[in-house]
Amino acid sequence: MDDESRPLTTIRRTFEVMELLQDVGPSGPTALAEHMDLPTSTVYDYLRTLTELGYLVRDSGSYRLSPRIYTMAGRMKYRDRLFLTAKPEMKRVASDRGELVGLTVEYDGKGLILHQEAGGQALSLGTYPGAIVPLHTHASGKVILAEMDDDELDEFLASHELEARTERTVTDPERLRAELETVRERDYAVDWDEQVVGMGMLAVPIRIDGVLHGTLNVVAPSGRMRSESYQSELLETLREANDRITINYQYGESGQPRD
Repeated sequence: MDDESRPLTTIRRTFEVMELLQDVGPSGPTALAEHMDLPTSTVYDYLRTLTELGYLVRDSGSYRLSPRIYTMAGRMKYRDRLFLTAKPEMKRVASDRGELVGLTVEYDGKGLILHQEAGGQALSLGTYPGAIVPLHTHASGKVILAEMDDDELDEFLASHELEARTERTVTDPERLRAELETVRERDYAVDWDEQVVGMGMLAVPIRIDGVLHGTLNVVAPSGRMRSESYQSELLETLREANDRITINYQYGESGQPRD
């Protein structure tokens, strides 16, 4: 059995094709083969099979992900208990504050935006549910990092480069450790201009039975976020919403503890 016909290799290559199409957009087999350093005929076999299964669409010689991917992702999201519990509270905060409200979880050492709700004056940042961002570049990520113990944080820092997104991004490990200590003491994080110039974020942890499930955050222009009085207002709003999320997650509409 040659290497390409091994079942695990075949599965891995299949997902590599789909992830590459997600990154580069509609492409033909020759271009994809160059990216993957594989024979065009091999890549074509993957493309043809994925098209037959409904995961890709062929259009004028190019292939792209089909709407079936969106359907699968949507079903997964709407079966997520944290999302279902947080969504109404996020809508309330977005309406009351007029800002962009986000729900972020940790995935594979990065921050995954699970959901967003936009208020009337929300920043348009080009972010979207499903987007992945480095943990060290924003307040939600720092809340997640602050929850790690020393060994977990050491492992994270050893395996992740603290890449600069802006001039204000924290790229020094020791400075980051010091900031995380402050986050632990305050039980929230705030930043501005660290991931995107002009953007600030305030985030609080969502803990259920003492375990971090994600973070709830508000994104606002840096000018507003630098105001300590505005930070205080946002923090009060987020903590109230967070309390309701925690209670509803645990008990739901029945008033009885969920399994």
